[in-house]
Parts: sequence; structure tokens; C-alpha cells
Amino acid sequence: MMSLSAMLRMCATVVVALALLMPVAAQTPLAVELTRYQQETDPVRKARALAKLGDDQIALARKQLKDGEDVASLQTLEQYRDEVQQTTAGLKATGIDAEKKPAGFKELQISLREIVRRIDDLILTLPVDKRPFFREVRSDLAKTQNDLIDALFPRQLDQNPRKTSP
Repeated sequence: MMSLSAMLRMCATVVVALALLMPVAAQTPLAVELTRYQQETDPVRKARALAKLGDDQIALARKQLKDGEDVASLQTLEQYRDEVQQTTAGLKATGIDAEKKPAGFKELQISLREIVRRIDDLILTLPVDKRPFFREVRSDLAKTQNDLIDALFPRQLDQNPRKTSP
């Protein structure tokens, strides 16, 4: 048989283990992905993580709207917009030519195209007086998406101008 002190030590160990594991088990998949995104240091991997995270954040914003939490929903979308802008700035700061090495740029741009469409759908469900606040976030995301398209497909001056007919 175990002594009383051995049983107490085992119980204490179990309690400590449970206390350490509870926060991990209580985290939602969104919280786990958000933490992974925030801890990432490589801009390309960060952009890929954010592309995966976008759908979950929009779903959360939609759920908050259904629950009557309009301000929380707007804050969720604003947080996502800020993350997108920071990540895009980080990608551009690397000096990578997105046309030659589109990794990160492409995934984020494709994700943003879908997110902007989902935000459009979300805006249509709102009362008219609340739409301008959400449209502002949508406009910022659309502008960032267009910036990514410009980085991926830069407009070059026509190198072979057409010959004009005399």
C-alpha cells in the first residue's frame, strides 16, 4: 500500500497537471490559430497562416452579429483588417519580388478576395445605419487586396509599342 504522503504527492501532481492542461483544452481552434499567427516571424508563413485564419474570424464576426454584439463584430473585423495590413507591410518589407516568388502574396490575395465577398454578404444583413462602419473595413481590405494584385502582376509600360499606321 501507498503511504499517505505518497498519495498526497500523487494527488498534487495530478491537480497540477490538470491545472496546466485546462487552458490548452479550453482554447478554441480560432484562438490556437491566432496564437500561431502572432508567434510566426517569417512574413511568408505569417501570410499563409493569416489566409487560413480569415474564414474563422469572419465566421466569428457573423456569429457576434447574430448574437446582437454589433460592436464586438466590428472590432473583430477591424482586428482582422489590422492583421492583414501589418502582414502585407511585412511581406513588402522583405523586398521579395511577388511576381517571381508569389508565396504568401498569392495565398493572402486569394483569401482576401473571398473575405471581401463574405463581408459584402454580412453588410447586407445589417441595418442601414450601421453599414458605413463595416463598409469602411471592407474598403480597407479591398484596397489591400488590390495592392497585392498590383504586387503580383505589376503593370509595366508597353515594351513593344504598336506601330502606328501611316
